Amino acid sequence: MTAQNTAHDEVSDTETTAAASEALEVWIDQDLCTGDGICAQYAPEVFELDIDGLAYVKAPALAGEEAELLSAPGATAPVPLPLLIDVRDSAKECPGDCIHVRRVADKVEVYGPDAA
Repeated sequence: MTAQNTAHDEVSDTETTAAASEALEVWIDQDLCTGDGICAQYAPEVFELDIDGLAYVKAPALAGEEAELLSAPGATAPVPLPLLIDVRDSAKECPGDCIHVRRVADKVEVYGPDAA
């Protein structure tokens, strides 16, 4: 690993820590989804491909139940803190740039195509 990569990783970890201090939610723009399933590979507890071949977020599973697929346009799901890095990486690696992670409090995107 080069010094440049190490510095980049440190910034990413700092960003992740800052984002973790506030509640986050994630949503997918299905109009841009390419159906590659990278998100479901990174965080299968949060993302799932539906029968239409597109990715959707899932509502958190309750005890003894399966997580519910949220197929309404713009549906959001909370980002569980233990999965934050996986969800962040999903947004960064998504070929369709369709995964949006934002703060719940002010709806500012912290990861995804519209992140500052």
